[in-house]
Amino acid sequence: MVNSSATNIFNHAAVAVANGISLLVCLVATIVIRRLKLYKKLVYRLALYQVLSALAMATVAAMQVVLINHDKSPNIYGRVCTAIGLLQVYTEWTKLLFTMCVTFHLFCFAVLHKNLKKLEVLYVVTSLLVPALIAIVPLVTHAYGLNTDGNICNIYANTSVAFIERLALWDGPAMLMLIAASTAMVVMVIKLAGQVRQRSKYEPITDGDQFWKALNQLLPLAAFPILFFMFEIPVFIFHVYTTQHSTPNEGMYIANVVCFALWSMASGATVIIHISVARICRRERKPIKTAVLDVLDTLT
Repeated sequence: MVNSSATNIFNHAAVAVANGISLLVCLVATIVIRRLKLYKKLVYRLALYQVLSALAMATVAAMQVVLINHDKSPNIYGRVCTAIGLLQVYTEWTKLLFTMCVTFHLFCFAVLHKNLKKLEVLYVVTSLLVPALIAIVPLVTHAYGLNTDGNICNIYANTSVAFIERLALWDGPAMLMLIAASTAMVVMVIKLAGQVRQRSKYEPITDGDQFWKALNQLLPLAAFPILFFMFEIPVFIFHVYTTQHSTPNEGMYIANVVCFALWSMASGATVIIHISVARICRRERKPIKTAVLDVLDTLT
């Protein structure tokens, strides 16, 4: 039987290591975009916002390790926990809103045939400002606290108000956005697959068509809503469990840590992989249209 102290150390170490790796992957992706000067293109800037928000989210999550001795000095660590909880909510919401902005941008291109480049500033302002307003609410109501395992600071204070706030300020909106993003992705894939196959029958495989170039650049952005869907569901289940049960569940906690870290890590990895594949295709002179058809074949 593992004692509680050893379990506490293991849990905090798991959080630090998992999110530390995510942090490094996102940092590498940021450096690659910067060194290759890809940020001059809107598509890569949208991807960069995803990576930077994932980087911030992983950094704050890794900071949870400082709470390893929270039970020895509850007064001091209580204030630290509140600060980390506030930053955690802010960075999670920033990542979520940037993901929804990418989904909206893709949907407008694929379904409405509009490339809304002018909305970039609105994407950034909304994704940075709205989370700040949301994160302040639990601060005012003193809802920030440790989860039942005593390892993660978030909207976890053991009160009915905190439960309602957790549901209203994250779990509820996140699930609604998850459903909306998933629905939009299904519609987009069906719509794009039809457009691409129709065009491929009557147009030669050349790189001159702006449609193919834009589609080739935008398709990798579709990975971000998909990643959100894959990794948010286990995290959501964990959040619901911790608000309903006072007994820690070690297996569910580890799954939450891994999925949360993978959400950040996969954002950076997606950008790195896309840049690598794009450079290989360019080196091999593979037509853009062929590359797009290959990607859509894997999705459908």
